[in-house]
Amino acid sequence: MTKLDSLDWSLVQTFLAVAEEGSLSAAARRLGASQPTIGRQIKTAEHLLGVDLFHRRPRGFDLTETGASLVAPARAMSEAAQTIALAAAGRDQTLSGTVRITASMVISSTYLPRIIAGLRESEPEIEIELVPSDTTSNLLYREADIAVRMFRPEQLDLVTRHLGDIALGMFASRYYIARRGMPRQPDEMLDHDVVGYDRDRSIMDGFAQMGFPVGSDFFPVRCDDNLVYWDLVKAGCGIGFSQLELGRADPDMVEIDLGLPLPTLPIWLTAHEAMRQTPRIRRVWEALAEGLLPLIS
Repeated sequence: MTKLDSLDWSLVQTFLAVAEEGSLSAAARRLGASQPTIGRQIKTAEHLLGVDLFHRRPRGFDLTETGASLVAPARAMSEAAQTIALAAAGRDQTLSGTVRITASMVISSTYLPRIIAGLRESEPEIEIELVPSDTTSNLLYREADIAVRMFRPEQLDLVTRHLGDIALGMFASRYYIARRGMPRQPDEMLDHDVVGYDRDRSIMDGFAQMGFPVGSDFFPVRCDDNLVYWDLVKAGCGIGFSQLELGRADPDMVEIDLGLPLPTLPIWLTAHEAMRQTPRIRRVWEALAEGLLPLIS
């Protein structure tokens, strides 16, 4: 056996983690290993390959030219390993184990707790890990087993189901309406405080589509976190937008209907096709679909 024959997957995995994270400490956190172990594995990989993979810098590790050329093959190996792991996991036929769900912050906070509580009652052998996030998780790498998305995923090898579209509404707190009055015509919105997003342009673009081009300075309060955004609206910071069901369920909020067409939010269930028919994944998928359907317009 040559030295190169000893370059097993764990060394390639360590190389890829250091290449993507840029330091031994960050790679160690990602892999759940100690920093000295990661350092030894990098030295072993370099010894077996007979090349330097990294330049050691005071603030981290930079890839050498040779190291940079090996990143793409290492990623291909990683994806192949994940595919094997998914295929093996998808053969599990027991209605027990852990299911990891990711969904937006609002969906996770407002609707999923009730669904998960019902699921725990009916299927006590299924454990749930909930990952509230407005960023995209990678189902190939098992960052989640099931994703609840507000867009149609484009990743290959995914099974998706469009549950429908969630209606949006315009709301203000009773305190705000008592202080500033109720707008009756679309152009009266220009005389009101509107809570906007910070970097997200969707509300700004919506105003432009209604014939009212405005800049970010039109919105006196801005926030991209949807849960905090709604808290700001409820506190009386201005008029804001919310999922219709969420707004109507709050007795302290007043719906504002100016006859304007508002966009809707599509809602998709997504899972990797290798895992979709695993009994516990299928059962959680069905529970999510049933529990989320009342939100659909």
